[in-house]
Amino acid sequence: MTALVGFVVGVVTVLAIRPNEPRSRADAEAEPGAAALPAGIASVLSVLPSSAVVLDADDRVLRASSAARAFGLVRGDELVVAELLALARQVRRDGEIRESEIEVLGNKFGQDWTSFAVRVAPLGSHGLVLVLAEDQTERHRVEAVRRDFVANVSHELKTPIGALSLLAETVEGAADDPEAVRRFSGRMQYEATRLTSLVQDLITLSRIQGGEPMPTPRLVDLDTVVHEAVDGCSTRASAKNIALVIGGLTGEQVWGDEELLVTALRNLIDNAIAYSPDRTRVVINVREVQDRLEIAVTDQGIGIPEGALERIFERFFRVDAARSRATGGTGLGLAIVKHVAVSHGGDVTVWSKEGSGSTFTLRLPVVGAADVPTPLEAAK
Repeated sequence: MTALVGFVVGVVTVLAIRPNEPRSRADAEAEPGAAALPAGIASVLSVLPSSAVVLDADDRVLRASSAARAFGLVRGDELVVAELLALARQVRRDGEIRESEIEVLGNKFGQDWTSFAVRVAPLGSHGLVLVLAEDQTERHRVEAVRRDFVANVSHELKTPIGALSLLAETVEGAADDPEAVRRFSGRMQYEATRLTSLVQDLITLSRIQGGEPMPTPRLVDLDTVVHEAVDGCSTRASAKNIALVIGGLTGEQVWGDEELLVTALRNLIDNAIAYSPDRTRVVINVREVQDRLEIAVTDQGIGIPEGALERIFERFFRVDAARSRATGGTGLGLAIVKHVAVSHGGDVTVWSKEGSGSTFTLRLPVVGAADVPTPLEAAK
C-alpha cells in the first residue's frame, strides 16, 4: 500500500504542475465534483485495487471508487467513517502520511465486520486528501484459522506423546513384573498407533489443502474403492459385532485418485463404526442421482445434534470430544472427506437425527458429466 500511495501522489503532483489541459468528458462527468481533481487522476484511482476516496479541503468527497461505496465508507459526497475522517483532517493539518487499521460494521457483502488497513496521504497543496482502504478481513480470518490449527495440532500431538513418555517410565519401573510390562506395552502400542494415525491424517490433509497436483487422474472402479475401504474397517467392525453391508449399483467408475477415495470412504465407515452400538449394522450403498454417483454410509448410531451439523466437517471438531478420543479418532477424518470430495469435483452431505443414526453421502461426478479433474482444489 505504501507503493500505491507513493505512485498516486507522484502522479497527482505531475498532473498538478502541468499546464491546464482540457479534461476528458469521462473525467468531468464521472462523478459530481470530479472536475476539481487534476486531469486524469480519476482514471488512476479507478484502477486501484483498494477502496479509494479523495476529499477536498471541506471534507467533501470528490471521488470515491465503487469498492469504497460498496463497503459503506462513502454515502453521497460524505465520508461516513468517523475514524477515517479524523485521520484525513490530521493529514491535512500537518501533511504527514498516516496509517491505521479500522473495523467497519456491516456492508452489502453480508459480513458483520470488515477490517481495513488504511493509509491516508495529502494530495498537492490545495487541501486534497487521498484515503486508501484495503480489505483485510479474509487475511485476518485465514490467520485466525492457522493459529487455531497450530494450537489444535500441538494439543493433539502432546496427548499421545505425553502418554508414551509416561508409559515408558512405568514400564521401566515395572521391569520385574512381566504382567505389568505386557499391559503397559499394549497401551504404548495403542498410543503409538494413534500418533501414527494423527500424523498420517495431517499429511493427507496438508497434501489436499495445499493444492498438490493429483497424480494423473484416471478411471477408478468404485467397486474396488468400496471393498478396499470395507476391508480396512472389517477388524474394527468385528470387534463390536457390527455388520458392514454393501448394496446398490456395481461396475461404476469415476475420474480421480483411488487412494484418496479409499481414504475418504474408510473415514466415513470408521466414523460410523465408532459411533454405533454393538451388534448393529453399517450400510454402504452406491446409487446414481442425475449426474452424480452417490456413496452413502448409513449407521444406526447415536446421531448428531442439529446444532453441530454445520461444523461437523471442521478440522478437530468433535461432537463428543471424550468419546472421540476414547475411540482413537483424530478429529480430522471428516475434514479429509470434505476436501477429497471437493478435489474430485464433488461434495459430501450429512443427514442425522439424535437417536436415529446418520447418513453421510459422498457425491462424485458421473464419468462424462464433468471435465477430468487435474488439481486438488481444497475448500477454504
